[in-house]
Amino acid sequence: MAACAAALAALTAVPAQAQEPERRAPHWELKDTGAPEARFRGLAAVSRNTAWVAGTGGTVLRTTDGGATWQNVSPPGAGELQFRDVEAFDARRAVVLAIGEGEASRVYRTDDGGATWTESFRNTDPKAFYDCLAFFDHRHGLAMSDPVNGKFRILSTGDGGRTWKVLPDRGMPAAQEGEAGFAASGQCLVTSGPKDVWLATGGAARARVLHSADRGRTWTAADTPLPAGDPARGVFALAFRDRARGLAVGGDFRPDQTSPRAAARTSDGGRTWRPAATSPPAYRSGVAWLPHSRTAALAVGPTGTDLTTDAGRTWRTVGTGSYDTVDCTPDHGCWAAGEKGRVARLEH
Repeated sequence: MAACAAALAALTAVPAQAQEPERRAPHWELKDTGAPEARFRGLAAVSRNTAWVAGTGGTVLRTTDGGATWQNVSPPGAGELQFRDVEAFDARRAVVLAIGEGEASRVYRTDDGGATWTESFRNTDPKAFYDCLAFFDHRHGLAMSDPVNGKFRILSTGDGGRTWKVLPDRGMPAAQEGEAGFAASGQCLVTSGPKDVWLATGGAARARVLHSADRGRTWTAADTPLPAGDPARGVFALAFRDRARGLAVGGDFRPDQTSPRAAARTSDGGRTWRPAATSPPAYRSGVAWLPHSRTAALAVGPTGTDLTTDAGRTWRTVGTGSYDTVDCTPDHGCWAAGEKGRVARLEH
């Protein structure tokens, strides 16, 4: 994948007329999902061949042949739900999160590739609104809600999403006025290793990242340089290569507003964040490290895809297609998903 990243970088440096027409640089190749009405903000890449997407209208799709064909494995009766996150352990086991106020926030789990689903959590607190979920391993995971009684709420599972419990909020810092998470890409809550987890926020005076080193029981908060001060601004997605090195992307999601500082990076586990010297040119909602690379990552948003080859110091645009989220796998598979049923795999 290091070679793939180098080729992506070269794509932005070589004039179009110098490209050999029969040799294409790495690029997103759209896959026909057969669901043009759905917007897929939830994406779980298992491998180059297997991926799950989740989106509007209670839609969940799965492919096991690299996107050549897709199975509609949506939970029965979920047509009114808005799925915004999916975490898959393999081709058969996956957990999906529906967002919304009160009972609209739900979690479903499947063990048979989506042939059957079990509703494992339904929110009964009208003040809660769940945005994202993430797993440390096949058993331990968390889901996060916008603040309830002045603090972000954390839901925990220790059995792969079969059962959930709300964690005590004693170790959670107070939320700022108007602060919330963005259910834009399933990446407002991310993990690295067995215990570290980070939570992205926006909508308040400062765009922050909260970190826990004990699976969500105690947290610390750090300010980021990403746009803030408005309900439409903040950190929309995070990606951590390890427990120290991470990336944050976001901005202002309104299409008529600029996002001059849409990316930041950390090398100390999120205690401090530095702005990118050259940021993506617009709001970005998803970000992922390229596999087996210490310095390369992709960021996506409604106006395009950007690449960094220096661990987030600088970004350059390598595509103009609209995507909301991106995910990569150890076997060199990278997938992106978004509006109008768009799902693509990085080909190289």
